[in-house]
Amino acid sequence: MILADKIINERKKNGWSQEELADMLDVSRQSVSKWEGAQSVPDLSKILKMAEIFGVSTDYLLKDEIEPETEVVPYYENGEVTTKRRKISLEEASEYVALRKQILPVVGIGVILCITCPIILILLSGLASEGILGLSENVAVAIGLLVLFGQIGTALYLFITRSGKLKKYEFLEQETFETEYGVDGMARERLAMGEAANTKALTTGVLMCIFSPVPLIITSVMGASSFVIVTMVCLLLLVVAVAVYLFISVCGVYSSYKILLQTEDYSTTAKKKNKKIEGLSRAYWMLITFIYLVVSFVTGRWDMTWIIWAVSGVLFALIRIVADNTIKTE
Repeated sequence: MILADKIINERKKNGWSQEELADMLDVSRQSVSKWEGAQSVPDLSKILKMAEIFGVSTDYLLKDEIEPETEVVPYYENGEVTTKRRKISLEEASEYVALRKQILPVVGIGVILCITCPIILILLSGLASEGILGLSENVAVAIGLLVLFGQIGTALYLFITRSGKLKKYEFLEQETFETEYGVDGMARERLAMGEAANTKALTTGVLMCIFSPVPLIITSVMGASSFVIVTMVCLLLLVVAVAVYLFISVCGVYSSYKILLQTEDYSTTAKKKNKKIEGLSRAYWMLITFIYLVVSFVTGRWDMTWIIWAVSGVLFALIRIVADNTIKTE
């Protein structure tokens, strides 16, 4: 392995971008790009600094015959167990990105169905309590529950049928892999091209989530009728659903290029942490689902118990922050 490849390997292993490495070495990003492209060679002072930053010896960086010590993960290939690191070709990378562009918007629709599934139940319950439609509360709840479970069933169908198409590429988010010629260049180019759209979608989605409770707060303070307040709750859910759709359909596709580059949230270190957190996440959301169903059936207040998901989401974010800062990957 030549110096250029070793710089790329160590930078990705640490989850740094070219800009971040350049800042640490006090050089321009173009200099790092040229080193990684074998178009120029760093001077001795920069090699010494890189050895310190990467935690490797200068011999390792300078001598082509010294190969890196890498963690290998066993997996099945053609029915046999192998420990060689997987490689992804430009054709495979392009197919992976194309699949995510096709699948993630559909998954986003499924998420919208999940988030908005209590809306009909909440509205009908509100109308029944006000005597507007002439429906009894029992009939309103029955219709609302049918719609709720129908939306959840449709969402699950979308999740299951679409996720299967990406199954063969699951390792990209779980394992360290190698890329063949052209993959990194394609990913970096499209990452730069999609940055503006990603920033716009991310900013819009975050603002929608932040301001979604405003109508509900205003109507509550003004002493509006209970039906108006119920309507504002439905509006809140709808706005949050659209925001999450933006995160999945736009930001999710944008993250495809970060996955291929193995940077930021998809660096080797981050993948190791995610593996350790995955079991905790599953157990947490199974517990929350159980609590939600028990509380909803016991109280019969399906129009109110949706708040469990909102609170659980905030708590999970806090748990994830703590886990990211405490779990060791060695």
